[in-house]
Amino acid sequence: MSCCALVGASDFNSEHFMELDAQGQFDYVIAVDGGFAHLESIGRKADMALGDFDSLGYTPKGIRMAKFSSKKDKSDMELALDRAKAQRFDVVYVYGALGGRLDHTMANLQLMAKFCEQGMYVNAVGMNELVMYVTGPDMLELPAYDDGTVSVFSLSDQSTGVFERGLLYELDDAVITNRTSLGLSNEFVGEPSVVGVESGTLAVMVALS
Repeated sequence: MSCCALVGASDFNSEHFMELDAQGQFDYVIAVDGGFAHLESIGRKADMALGDFDSLGYTPKGIRMAKFSSKKDKSDMELALDRAKAQRFDVVYVYGALGGRLDHTMANLQLMAKFCEQGMYVNAVGMNELVMYVTGPDMLELPAYDDGTVSVFSLSDQSTGVFERGLLYELDDAVITNRTSLGLSNEFVGEPSVVGVESGTLAVMVALS
């Protein structure tokens, strides 16, 4: 499957990015506004830069670019996700979208759920967490972690038929709404685990060591 990395202006987990980049995971890298400076700091040239560049403070030169007015109805990250979808990437890793301003983080979590519902596999990488999405009917398989936590939240009003297997606390055919703490802080027990849902969209948050 084809994979694109988006790098935004918020906290950048450069170690995670460089590890996947060294493995040849990314077919295309988009610098989203201030994410251009993050990539420059590690000597990685983006395939294109996108945004209104108010966070960056200047317009990049010598690179393919899509520049937008700051007076727009979509955030730079939404425009970048639109671009990744238009270019038909199957998998998207989003860096620099978590942390910093809470309103931007909230907007990004909601946006990524939308694109998951449109058939894209979306992963958001923060400094201390990995956020994955699954839209029903589907399931997400997680590797065996000796320890650590995983939290599952509904990004829909209601997610039904939720199940969790291979974790300390298992769920079976549960209903999780976006008004509950059910799903918070389950624990890995050293074996592969599965999170699935019949209908709705779940955000699956794994704490990074």
